[in-house]
Amino acid sequence: MEEANEKIEEKSYGNRGSINFYAGADYGLDPNYGEDFLNLGYRIPAEQFGYPSDPTTADQLRAVSNKLSTGAKTIEVSGVNIMGGGPGALMEKIPEQHLGEIYRLKKLAGVDLTFHGPLVEPTGVSRQGWNESDREQAERQMWLAVKRAHKLDPKGNLVVTFHSSNGLPEPETKVFTEVVDPTTGKKKVIEKVTDFWVVDEAEGRFSPIPIQPQFFKSEEGKLYGDVKDQIKELKKIIEEQNRTAWFNKLYGVSYHATNGSEIIDRVIEGRELKGEIKEKLGKDKILQYYKEYLEGGPKPKLAEKLEGTPYKEDLDKQVHALVHGDTFLRDAYQNLQGMFNQAYQTLLNESLTGKNKEQAKKELAKLNSFREGIKPKLEEIEDPVKLAEFGAEIVRGVNILRSVEPPQTLKPLRDFAVEKSAETFANVALNSYKEFKNSAPIISIENPPNGMGLARADDLRDVVKTAREKLTQKLIEKANLSENEAKEQAEKLIGVTWDVGHINMIRKYGYGEKHVVEETKKIAEFVKHVHLSDNFGMEHTELPMGMGNVPVKPMLEAIENYNKQVKKIVETGDWFSRQGGLAQTNTPVRETLRAFGSPLYAIQMAPFWNQATNAVGGYFGGYGTTLPEQHFSMYGSGFSNLPPELGGQMAGRSRMGGAPMQ
Repeated sequence: MEEANEKIEEKSYGNRGSINFYAGADYGLDPNYGEDFLNLGYRIPAEQFGYPSDPTTADQLRAVSNKLSTGAKTIEVSGVNIMGGGPGALMEKIPEQHLGEIYRLKKLAGVDLTFHGPLVEPTGVSRQGWNESDREQAERQMWLAVKRAHKLDPKGNLVVTFHSSNGLPEPETKVFTEVVDPTTGKKKVIEKVTDFWVVDEAEGRFSPIPIQPQFFKSEEGKLYGDVKDQIKELKKIIEEQNRTAWFNKLYGVSYHATNGSEIIDRVIEGRELKGEIKEKLGKDKILQYYKEYLEGGPKPKLAEKLEGTPYKEDLDKQVHALVHGDTFLRDAYQNLQGMFNQAYQTLLNESLTGKNKEQAKKELAKLNSFREGIKPKLEEIEDPVKLAEFGAEIVRGVNILRSVEPPQTLKPLRDFAVEKSAETFANVALNSYKEFKNSAPIISIENPPNGMGLARADDLRDVVKTAREKLTQKLIEKANLSENEAKEQAEKLIGVTWDVGHINMIRKYGYGEKHVVEETKKIAEFVKHVHLSDNFGMEHTELPMGMGNVPVKPMLEAIENYNKQVKKIVETGDWFSRQGGLAQTNTPVRETLRAFGSPLYAIQMAPFWNQATNAVGGYFGGYGTTLPEQHFSMYGSGFSNLPPELGGQMAGRSRMGGAPMQ
């Protein structure tokens, strides 16, 4: 075994000797130095890397110029706002003329540009909840950003990146953890849903629902199976809550309508009147008196006639009973209207865009029939004389609403967020195509740091697929494209920016390297753009690649199975600013090329940057001062001033101390 190892080591060392440019000052005594640095094991040409401009300044013209001085061939112009102000504030501060000048600079330098849009919440969710006007505002901000970004490359398809969410809570928190199965009592490691949020679209409120086993139904084990089964069970709980809430409301309407009708019938039929009084008053007189009583005009004639008789007291009692019954009916009527509107809107939406269109149309027909039937009676039932008919119509309306499928008042927040964000992205892409046609910018949707909403591969995939479906339909209807043309444009104009550092943060939920790679494989076919940064899976640290534990090689290989020329933007300015430099001047070009072992020359063969990075002995570069200053005053910087043990001519002195080396 030792002999075999020696042969392998000898062979390895020999190969290095034939291709090494220079071992470098940092690791000159390391026999393994010269292999793929930092173990990324994935060589990428320097031309495939791009670098973002400084996101802290509105002077993007200077910021782009600074990045060009690094020799980068792709620059991501920043419209991100990280210096305070509302969403898109930085984008608003960039002068219009600067955009045109950046385009001229691009042509002069022969580089590619991409653009990172402002961080807005495409779903319309805010701290106050959700409403459609907030979503429309986000859409307008994104469209303005796309329209202005087009000036950076008016003849090409500029990639414009937006986050899938910015402020949305994580709709489904999933962790990889050990649990005890209540059905077997055994421990097992599973992917488990720990938080599940729902939204009430009508009121714009969202909240988590408790995740508890259904012990009463003997279904306690269903929340400990596959994560898809867990979510399926949670959706059943939501459906049951919707059904229960709907029938509780119907019960309230029915209860008030029934009580009101019974009181009115009792009065009209004179059940509490006897003998002569019953004959004297009668149904018509009581209702007419009630009408005059409600109008509040001159004293009712019937009251004048009965004043001073024993009938007057009985009449007042009947009127007070009618007031009570009428109040019950009016309350029931208002609630019925609200429930009818809710059911009608839900079924209308489902009949147009939902999965159960045909069933929704049938149930919508029931509501239309009831609406047409009650429409001629609306004025009549407001007449106090028609109280009996009023009560009957309310009861009929309750029965109609009982026969339709309960509206989904509560919806899983994830499904809701996917739908709303997809609507926003589709509308922005539609505007882009209508205005710019073949040079329309590409809307590329980025996964935010894990822990925020819509950050996982499944989320992003569903947003993109839904947005493409919506855009296809809109292009057919509003741009007069054929179905095939519309699909082709939708696939071209909407894609994904995959941030490898952001998805690596699922590690803080117990996931491992293989899970991070699996996430990438799920989304790879949709990826049009990549953001590179490293971390250790816990915080969004934005280290240069190779300094954390992001498994970049299998991730990029999965993506390049679909898109070999995907641009890779190195997002690590935050790390460099922490080293005492400035984001606009410090760019991790050397660290990036070194980590990926990029070829030094365009012929893409040896030597490589991981071998040549420190060829000049950068003692005071890179990570800071690595050797004591007295080393240079003692031995100088020339080769001849080294001790004999290291091939120099300074006899009698040791590199480490005053005594010669043994």
